[in-house]
Amino acid sequence: MKRGLITWDKSELPPAVFETRLAKARAALGAQDLPALLVYSDVWRSTEGRHLTNFMPYWNRSLIVIPRDGGPMLLCGLSPRVYPWIKSVTVFEEIRPASKLVPTLLQLCAERGWTKLGVLDHPRLPHEIHSPLEASDVEASDVQLDLTDDAEIAMHRRAEKMAREILTAELPKGIGLTDYQFSGVLERAFRRAGAEDLVLLFSTSDSAPRPARGAMLGAKYSVAVALEYRGHWARVTQGLPL
Repeated sequence: MKRGLITWDKSELPPAVFETRLAKARAALGAQDLPALLVYSDVWRSTEGRHLTNFMPYWNRSLIVIPRDGGPMLLCGLSPRVYPWIKSVTVFEEIRPASKLVPTLLQLCAERGWTKLGVLDHPRLPHEIHSPLEASDVEASDVQLDLTDDAEIAMHRRAEKMAREILTAELPKGIGLTDYQFSGVLERAFRRAGAEDLVLLFSTSDSAPRPARGAMLGAKYSVAVALEYRGHWARVTQGLPL
């Protein structure tokens, strides 16, 4: 479950990073003579949108539109009361309420005179987006982008470093606690360090299965951690004895 506040540290991930990424996306649009790029985003599939705009959704689906000429836009069903927060942590210049995503998108296309769109990873669009878009008068073309750059790699390494440092500091404290008691200790440490999302898995040894809930942790156990930091995931397994 994501923690209640997501912020943007611009010294850690500068706006210039997103300017470069958006320029790459616009270059791809130019190469295919497309007026805008559509990017689908939800809590399970947010990597592409986060990479391009720094948008990390909670429990909501949205469409990101990146015009070849103009600033990126967000179409979403979130309450307008959160728009100021969204703009403070993203590069969006405009947010449009969209309880129905595709009709709102098609209205935007009509306003801009767009008869075709690029869609990032078009074959993986959810059916409820893909089907009405294909049935419309707007032609959708697949666009592929390389989402790897130095800033992306550095953020994943930062997330991994956080996981290893916290596990090294906290693992000795788990001896004599039940797995769920110690998960609370770890949860607190990771959340305070800035983890937005977190998954923990305990094992009593490298070969043993996950212990039953409530099992006491002895002198030899390991913890597998998958954590999200600023939208970047890392997975680390570490155990006792260190």
